[in-house]
Amino acid sequence: MTAPVRRTRSDGERSRQAILGAAMGLATIEGLEGLSIGGLAAHIGMSKSGLYAHFSSKEELQLAIITAAEDVFATQVVLPARKQPDALSRLTALCERFLSYVDQKVFPGGCFFASAGAELDTHPGPVRDALARSQSTWNDTVIEFVERAQEDGAIRPDEEASQLAFELNAFLHLANDLFVLHQNDLGIERARQAIARRLRTARS
Repeated sequence: MTAPVRRTRSDGERSRQAILGAAMGLATIEGLEGLSIGGLAAHIGMSKSGLYAHFSSKEELQLAIITAAEDVFATQVVLPARKQPDALSRLTALCERFLSYVDQKVFPGGCFFASAGAELDTHPGPVRDALARSQSTWNDTVIEFVERAQEDGAIRPDEEASQLAFELNAFLHLANDLFVLHQNDLGIERARQAIARRLRTARS
């Protein structure tokens, strides 16, 4: 009796993940607000009732999309950077992995969080709050990487970690904006040069 239950749950989870995979990419093009249950169902070839079996409301779907996008971002950007052998390499890899995440079009509309944040920054509510938490987590991660590099003696102690993180983020997000707008790598390459130059000035 247990085998059919396990199979049903597995099938349901695969269906949910397929929905979220399609929804993340679509949201970077149409926006989280523009993403309707009916439109998403049609996009993935599912009935609206089938989609409602997984998400009872548009807000629940939006929040689930954000959580799924956080997992993708961690897998593509943060976790590979953490595997580097020293703190400065980890900081450099964190920036490079972000640029690769954009350049490889993990999502067709560029960085999911840049897209969603620009769309919903003036729309108070649980969805914006979730995006704000994601942005804070990312910013804290960049600061953490800078501070670890300072502890290793690779970055000067007089560098304010939060300011350096802000500047690196500015390069990264402008590269994303230019890549999405112009569909070429010029912004990505300029960001690489700017980040390398800024880290050279920050080194001990």
